[in-house]
Amino acid sequence: MKSLAFVGSSRDDLRAFPAEAKRAAGFELGFVQRGLEPSDWKPINAVGPGVREIRIHVSGEWRVLYVAKFAKAVYVLHAFQKKTQKTRKEDIILARDRYRQIGERA
Repeated sequence: MKSLAFVGSSRDDLRAFPAEAKRAAGFELGFVQRGLEPSDWKPINAVGPGVREIRIHVSGEWRVLYVAKFAKAVYVLHAFQKKTQKTRKEDIILARDRYRQIGERA
């Protein structure tokens, strides 16, 4: 089982989710750690190769962007509430910057 590595403020951002959404995110990340797919996800190629978005539909819309293609860990890049149909450009840019940071660690 891979460990979880949080990049930037992603751990604090995830902790700020409502209890039900936080529990769902933890459950889905547990799947990813064991090499399985989350129940609802989509690729986010605009951030980087291998980046996926876990979609949580509990107490609103919540997203966790992660990359699991590296051997060392599952890297959680960004966690946020989604308020519109389209993901905000700022969220994509932040996740992309964090993806570049892990290139040195992975």
